[in-house]
Amino acid sequence: MVNVEEFIGEAIQRIRDVAGEERVVIALSGGVDSSVCAALAARAIGDALIPIYVDTGLMRKGETGQIQALFADMNLHVVDAGDEFFEALRGATDPEEKRKIIGEKFIRIFEREAKRTGATMLLQGTIRSDRIESEGGIKSHHNVGGMPLDMEFSGVIEPLADLYKDEVREVAGGLGLPAEIQHRMPFPGPGLAVRMLGEVTREKVMIVREANAIVEECLVEEFEPWQCFAALLGRGTGVKDGARLHGWIVAIRAIESQGGMTAEPLLLPYDTLTGMVSRITSEIPGVARVVYDLTPKPPATIEYE
Repeated sequence: MVNVEEFIGEAIQRIRDVAGEERVVIALSGGVDSSVCAALAARAIGDALIPIYVDTGLMRKGETGQIQALFADMNLHVVDAGDEFFEALRGATDPEEKRKIIGEKFIRIFEREAKRTGATMLLQGTIRSDRIESEGGIKSHHNVGGMPLDMEFSGVIEPLADLYKDEVREVAGGLGLPAEIQHRMPFPGPGLAVRMLGEVTREKVMIVREANAIVEECLVEEFEPWQCFAALLGRGTGVKDGARLHGWIVAIRAIESQGGMTAEPLLLPYDTLTGMVSRITSEIPGVARVVYDLTPKPPATIEYE
């Protein structure tokens, strides 16, 4: 495990050495990885750090408002880029293609914001599992294999690149970050785009966003999963109000893990499962059925794409 005090001191000095006198843009999503990076960089370079939150239109329900409230004291720049991401993703169905589109769009937005603010470097919360999965060909994380090669930044700083998620949480505690950040459930950089099979559309995002909110409301507080969410698999035949419905199929996933490299499904009580099924099918128009995913990692990954 990481020596937290030693790591914090070394990471702050490393950021200070690499950044020098330059201004640095940080990709701040509000997750524990980017939040730890922001806390380290703020100590290292102070006002030379420019935190940027990109609202991709692919965020969870109420997420942008929560992030703005959590980081109100950091002069957070919020970029509303939903239209840009939906346009860029139009027609894309392959998971790797979607991830690469999202990765490139993120970088282009950060480049644009860097020019506007006079920054020349990018700091991001890449962790060891991101690199392992990208370099191993499992899937391209938007901040590793999904990044374009022709970036305009003079350098990219990744202070957490050798840590796993559980180690990052330890560092968050050592930095004194609030528990709601330290223990925040992982959320993929590409957002809800990788929680739906096939093309990303506004209709599908709306459905999976609402389903995801129900799953989190039902499971997070009572069962404290490492991660839980809803995903959209496709369409299937169902019946609603006495009529045939060719509606959406929602999958629920809830897992336990340490660093995210392996995972086991939560064996939830039957009443909890049927309660989520009832809410999702009754509260979200167009949903025909709900399934529960019991597949560990491996052979499955945690997210669906």
